Amino acid sequence: MSKSFRILRAVALTALLAFGAGWQAPAAARQPSPGYTELPARQQALVDDLQRRSFDWFWQSGNPQNGLVPDSWPSQSFSSIAAVGFGLTTYGIGVERHYITREQAVERTLKTLRFFADAPQNGSEDDASGYHGFFYHFLDMHSGKRFARWTELSSVDTTLLLGGVLFAQSYYDRDTPQEREIRQLADTIYRRVDWPWMQPRRPLISMGWTPGGRFIPVDWKGYNEGMLVYILALGSPTHPVGPDAWTAWLSTNHLTWGTFQGQTFLNFAPMFGHQYSQSWVDFRGIRDAWSREHDLDYFENSRRATYAQRSYAIANPGHWTGYGANVWGLTASNGPGGLVVKGADGERTFHGYTARGAGLDYITDDGTIAPTAAAGSIAFAPEIVIPALTTMKQRYGKYIYDDYGFVDAFNLSFHTPTTLRTGKLVPGLGWVDSLQLGIDQGPIVLMIENWRNGFVWNVMKKNPYIRKGLERAGFEGGWLGAGAAER
Repeated sequence: MSKSFRILRAVALTALLAFGAGWQAPAAARQPSPGYTELPARQQALVDDLQRRSFDWFWQSGNPQNGLVPDSWPSQSFSSIAAVGFGLTTYGIGVERHYITREQAVERTLKTLRFFADAPQNGSEDDASGYHGFFYHFLDMHSGKRFARWTELSSVDTTLLLGGVLFAQSYYDRDTPQEREIRQLADTIYRRVDWPWMQPRRPLISMGWTPGGRFIPVDWKGYNEGMLVYILALGSPTHPVGPDAWTAWLSTNHLTWGTFQGQTFLNFAPMFGHQYSQSWVDFRGIRDAWSREHDLDYFENSRRATYAQRSYAIANPGHWTGYGANVWGLTASNGPGGLVVKGADGERTFHGYTARGAGLDYITDDGTIAPTAAAGSIAFAPEIVIPALTTMKQRYGKYIYDDYGFVDAFNLSFHTPTTLRTGKLVPGLGWVDSLQLGIDQGPIVLMIENWRNGFVWNVMKKNPYIRKGLERAGFEGGWLGAGAAER
């Protein structure tokens, strides 16, 4: 690359970042995506600070005795096994960023993996952490057993836990007793998962199971966060599902493929469905049968989804306060509700925790912005994400940015005095949360690092189970062509 070209590109990127509020991308055009080193120093500092604070959330909230990470914090909360998976991955990032030492990361990771390897697995209502290798969605932070009878044995949350487990297996590669044990424990935990057992309606995989109600009558089907479920189920060396499971999961894609807010893509309304699997797996340049047919990879699909979310906020069909080119982001998050508020313009419904989103599949929008929707999409479209993070912090940072980065969500249209489950009302501003959620903090830390240098993606490319799962799903090309998978 010539020096002149680099200068011209830098000028273009600077203009794009500075004037992002007035610029919209054409549906089919890919705009320059800035790298970390191309950012102005103040924006580098913003990214650095957000990543460090979001990392600190995991490091400081986790139970150092068993490695369990809370669902939400600062508060008294049960543990989310998905948050544990994100946490295990952030520890490696912390080593690379020099937030913690490798020895500290090894110690916390060992405690975590020893807990999950030894945790009771049986079919009882109250005396188990999991069954058939899967784990309950929520565990008691101290005993590590099923938190309550309303929580299910979750296929997707077990999968997100395993994302961190397999990251640890591939990252801790030194020939020391501790790191050898990490690799062995990770292998044990992954190999034990009985994926076909979670297929009461084969070839699809069920969302979960409870001792009282048995299998949940809903399966993972259609483009969503279930992508990683099927990849790990296909990659298992002990209890794999058949390749027909991937085909079945794809079978309803035609229902959500289309144009929304000027972007043509495979829709999934909340941004978490685009972020979770891609926090660990690099889909750039690799394609399965569906993506070959539609001439795009899943990474490009999620880039378009990110742009569509921003365009939706600019259009602001709900006329919510504050929405715009640099204040946007709908995903599963906390909220001020649920309640119905009557006003001069009629009734408005505000939700508590729900999967907010905007797409062809559905629109659920009550004016609640979740910063993780933008921040966790930084690898997809940094040129529009960074201006959004900058603006939200500059305008509202006094209320929505604390020791652990952005709070989970805020709503500038909600001003009704009421008893709130979480958060507070700020006079003249609106509702702001008082917590962060592990499953929303995780994509922030992981995707910032992937955007900066591909670190998590590159670690996971070394994992034979990830490679095997992708290949059995029919993915080809790109980095998958570099070396044969271990069998």
